[in-house]
Parts: sequence; C-alpha cells; structure tokens
Amino acid sequence: MTYSVTASEPIFNGRAFKVRIDSVRAPDGKVRKIEIVDHPGAVTLVPVDSDGRLHFVRQYRHSSLEVLLELPAGTLDRDEDPADCARRECREETGMAPAEITRLGGFFLAPGYSTEYLHVYLATGLTESPLPADEDEDLRVERLTLVQAEELARTGELHDAKTLAALYLYRLHSGR
Repeated sequence: MTYSVTASEPIFNGRAFKVRIDSVRAPDGKVRKIEIVDHPGAVTLVPVDSDGRLHFVRQYRHSSLEVLLELPAGTLDRDEDPADCARRECREETGMAPAEITRLGGFFLAPGYSTEYLHVYLATGLTESPLPADEDEDLRVERLTLVQAEELARTGELHDAKTLAALYLYRLHSGR
C-alpha cells in the first residue's frame, strides 16, 4: 500500500499545534482530503516515590469542562529530547525531580487526525526540586497507590486516555 501527499494546505498555526488539510492519493488512485492536527509530540510520566505512590495531578481541562485526575504530562519543546521533557515536566507539575527516567513505551494519541505521539516514562528516585508551573496551569498533586489508581480506572473515574495507557504500560513494566 502506497499513499502519497499531493498537496498540503496550512489552515491554522497556534501555540500548541497547527492544522492542515492534506490531499492524499490512495493506492486505488483516488485523492482524499484529510484534516490533520500537527502536534510536536508530548510526554506523560509515571512518577513513583519511595513509598510506591504514584504522583497524579488534578487540573481543570476546558475542552472537557471538567477537573481531571491525570498523570503529569507536557508538550515537547522544539528539538527537545523526550527524556529531558519528562524530567522538566515532573519538576513543573509535581515539584519533584527524578533521579532516574525509564522509557516505558509510547503511542499515538489520536492517529485518525493527529500527529501527536506520546512518550511514556517512569520517574523514580524523586526528590523535592520544584520548577514554576506553566502560567496557564493550576495543578494539585495527589499521591495514590497503584491499587487506588486501578480502582479509579475500573470505576470510570479516570477520563484521560494518556493516563489510562501509561498506567497499563507501568503495570506491564512493573509486573504487578
């Protein structure tokens, strides 16, 4: 199967992402217009402290009109190494610096319309070392056991896809 882009039209250029419409020729020769959210990628991390508790953040997400409980995450800066982004985001969102960062995996957030790829990291050896939070973030840190987090997932109280996927990858990695 060979697909080729025959044209690409920029529609919107924002702070967090861009939007474009690609004309794509399919193997059957038909050209289809596909709307794409062009995103630089992001990280989500599973910070685990010496007590085995996972550090979550609770924050308002306007697109959902809800305050959501999520694992810490953030968008990659231009040409930023994902592991460096994970270290920075851990400090910005939880106030804790990880001694170790271990890659757990990664995934496309919504490959039907977005280029956003999420890198998932385990952050351990946490010590207090806060960085200022982003200007538009109002976060509250909550520490949960894996059992508590899984119960929230089971009961549908975790509504964030990246958090659910990262918890799954962490569980596979930890063998719990």
